[in-house]
Amino acid sequence: MDFKLEVPTALEYFGSLVQSDEHFPLLEAAASLAQDEYPELDIQQVLDQVDQLSGRLKQRLPADAGALQKLRLLNKFFFDEHGFTGNLNNYYDPDNSYVHVMLRTRRGIPISLAVLWLELALGLGLNAQGVGFPGHFLVTVRLPFPNEGQVVIDPFTGESLSKEDLMERLAPLHAETGLMRDGVVSDDLLKHYLRAAMPREIIARMLRNLEEVYTSHPDAERLMHVKQRLAVLLPSVQD
Repeated sequence: MDFKLEVPTALEYFGSLVQSDEHFPLLEAAASLAQDEYPELDIQQVLDQVDQLSGRLKQRLPADAGALQKLRLLNKFFFDEHGFTGNLNNYYDPDNSYVHVMLRTRRGIPISLAVLWLELALGLGLNAQGVGFPGHFLVTVRLPFPNEGQVVIDPFTGESLSKEDLMERLAPLHAETGLMRDGVVSDDLLKHYLRAAMPREIIARMLRNLEEVYTSHPDAERLMHVKQRLAVLLPSVQD
């Protein structure tokens, strides 16, 4: 009997990755978003590249390194030595959302940079999370004693953001809503906006960024592919 192995389509592969929230493969799902545009893309090769980056980073880590030392080493490695940064010159280029392109160009948008940064951070054992901050995706690291506290980082620039920086970013959103007092956003509201984004939410935001690009610069076929992925990712959400 002749058996033929059918290769899954890009959408079917994506569906297999995002079917469950348990052990959601964030990096792999993010890398797979490029397969509509780059059908010959080898996702395993992308994952291997990131593993190599992670391996080089870990080799530099002293055995007794604490969380703060790990964070400093990661940021130096990622932002300074490898030059990952935001694509200021062509922010709305769809390639900024594609992990394999970003690995080559070292340019991206906040959320794609965050996905890669988070993969490296988690590989170091850091308590790191993505944050769906309004208008600009961020990452946070929770540091234990003796440096106990939360560090908020802008993956677009590598800058650590203070409470005042965050409130300044939120102020325009709430200037006329009555949710501010004397021009200050409440601690409770700030805490709400620093809530950890789940992997499914991160992929949805990446897809909506692409949806916005292909709507603003009309491209019916590419927009259809994005909407199909959103329907698979968020089946309970009606368009």
